[in-house]
Amino acid sequence: MEVQSKKRLHLISGRVHPELAAEVARLLDVKLIDANLSEFANGEIYCRFAESVRGADVFILQTHANSSDMSINDAIMEHLIMVDAAERASAKRTTVVAPFYGYARQDRKASGREPITAKLLADQFRIAGASRMVSVDLHSNQVQGFFDGPWDHLVAMPVLCDAIGSMIDDLVVVSPDAGRVKVAERYAQRLDADLAIVHKRRLHNQKNAVEAKEVVGDVEGRNCVLIDDMIDTGGTIVAAAELLKEKGATSVIAATTHPVFSGPALDRIEASCLEKVIVTDTLPLARKLDKIEVVSIAPLIASAIRAVFEDTSVSEIFGGGNFN
Repeated sequence: MEVQSKKRLHLISGRVHPELAAEVARLLDVKLIDANLSEFANGEIYCRFAESVRGADVFILQTHANSSDMSINDAIMEHLIMVDAAERASAKRTTVVAPFYGYARQDRKASGREPITAKLLADQFRIAGASRMVSVDLHSNQVQGFFDGPWDHLVAMPVLCDAIGSMIDDLVVVSPDAGRVKVAERYAQRLDADLAIVHKRRLHNQKNAVEAKEVVGDVEGRNCVLIDDMIDTGGTIVAAAELLKEKGATSVIAATTHPVFSGPALDRIEASCLEKVIVTDTLPLARKLDKIEVVSIAPLIASAIRAVFEDTSVSEIFGGGNFN
């Protein structure tokens, strides 16, 4: 007996960012499978796919973030449960698509008795049944090594550079700290711009507390764009912007992949000297500001999913520029 198998792509979404999932599905020309997610009375998460995924290439999209209905930890647990459901429903291959990968900043032991939670999370996805990971602009590239399987690392640089390039000229790309210099340099090369660096130090024994100190590079009379992978509480970006203005910058904008915007972030941005903050939609926004411009990451995610499904190169989407 001869059986001809037909490859099938199934896309399933969690509840954190349904708008992004719907746009990815539209670009792929597939329908989202309903995961029938709900909670039991005690808060435990229930999942049951609305149709069979047996023998299919299943992509499960969930960004790891807070929403109005769940915490980031709930979002991660929901993601794991959907992966387990796909594995137990005999999916041929299950790919985790996490535009924002949770706990990525906990990628090493900075002091004694600390966990490496980014590794723990990668292990959990592998145990749940994930064959592959896809994420956007990891805080540290070494996180890819925590997963025992392929990890496709996407970068938002193409869409962010398009937005920056159409907005301002006479540009200086600024790294908000020494750790982001390599990424900022790649943006500067793509935008044909100069590069500057803000030297900063973190205040000891205070989480999310940053003091900007000095600027390395010429920013006087120039238009500056601060580049970072995420804005969390906004302290780093706002302090850097104020320092650039003190050093004579004509204007300062920021561009970041992940708009985490925890706690006072939006209020700080609104009150700051930043003229514009360009972000992608890897995370849903709790509220919008006039200063915030959102560009879609969905085309890059859809292209990566299509490449994985068709067994073609993901890195070619970025011309090999997704390794830094």
